[in-house]
Amino acid sequence: MREYAVVLLTAALVTYLATPVVRLAAVRMRMMAAPRERDVHIIPTPRGGGVAMYLGVAAAVLVAMRLPALQRTFDDSQTVAVVAGGGLICLLGVLDDRWGLDALTKLTGQIAAAGVMVLFGVQLAVLFVPVADIGTLSFGPTVGVPLTILVTVLVINALNFIDGLDGLAAGVSAIAALAFFTYSYYLGEVGYQNVASAPALITAVLAGACLGFLPHNFSPARIFMGDSGSMLVGLMLSAGAVTATAQVDPQTFDSAATLLPLALPLLVPVAVLFIPFVDLVMAVVRRTRRGRSPFAPDKMHLHHRLLAIGHSHRRAVLVMYFWAALLSFGAVGLAITGGNAELVVAIGVLLVVGVVVVLSPRARRAAREARAAELAAQRARSRADHPTGRALRQPAPPAPAPAPAPAAAGPAGRRSAGAEQVVR
Repeated sequence: MREYAVVLLTAALVTYLATPVVRLAAVRMRMMAAPRERDVHIIPTPRGGGVAMYLGVAAAVLVAMRLPALQRTFDDSQTVAVVAGGGLICLLGVLDDRWGLDALTKLTGQIAAAGVMVLFGVQLAVLFVPVADIGTLSFGPTVGVPLTILVTVLVINALNFIDGLDGLAAGVSAIAALAFFTYSYYLGEVGYQNVASAPALITAVLAGACLGFLPHNFSPARIFMGDSGSMLVGLMLSAGAVTATAQVDPQTFDSAATLLPLALPLLVPVAVLFIPFVDLVMAVVRRTRRGRSPFAPDKMHLHHRLLAIGHSHRRAVLVMYFWAALLSFGAVGLAITGGNAELVVAIGVLLVVGVVVVLSPRARRAAREARAAELAAQRARSRADHPTGRALRQPAPPAPAPAPAPAAAGPAGRRSAGAEQVVR
């Protein structure tokens, strides 16, 4: 464990120190993200932080090669495959950050990078499916190679889709990498695979790079990871998922208790990557139903919905962190403990808390609106019950009859009096 801590801290430190240098270079090269309608940042911000993250990854791998306890991870070529594929996809991301590549070109580059990684040895060979007595599925190169490439491309684009708020992709990726590392390290401790394994090293290095980049990227971000970072993270997460969950045949163990940690090989990667995948699926369905391209941008991602509910920028990011950690470590905990009752109850309670936290701005807004309506009704009743208000409602009394006009003065008046005397 100490060696993994050294590797993680190396990746974090190198990434943290390299990010300001990369930021200056990005400004000079005009790799700037101008604010768009769907963006939440309001000033041009440099991107290309994935270069600093890749430097941290490469430095940590070089350190791991010098540590005696981790040299066994290089007995196969999986770690080298991730470094090679990561370098290629990081270069692709830099080109996109600078000049803006079209979707087809990026997809072709993603397939090429995933193919390089598969060519060097990262491949989905076996998969245990604990459903309907299916058991272990063994994939040959004909099925394993395209399936691995497909999973890698999906994860890359899922991470790219959630990279919409400051610190969101880096934080969620760090949580996912730490969850995969915990799962891989546990499998090594209980004897399913070696403690010094490629999946544990890959995920520890990735977690360090994300944590080292996060201080520069958290709101307000001074630099974005860009496609060079999001695609690098997606490729490494897919490699960690493939190598951590598909290298051991659980049918080689004769005890049901020992099978328990591997009874959830599908749940762990799905839960760890649940939020990015949900966002990806919702975006594809939403856009295709409207007759648009699945890669056409919009402002309806999960983080945009949190902002629309009423969460602040930072609060929306922290809410996404909470859900990523709950789903990731909840699944890993269930796989490790075998569904401990106390853990299940704790996860259930946290799920309720998470729902309340997500909906709290909407509830507060509804409460404020209801309170404002109640106060308005009270003011209306108070005005109606006031004496002045009652007086205004009473009908006005009838107007008095006009008094008779007085007799006219002057000569005409005197003539009328004389005439009256004559009559008498």
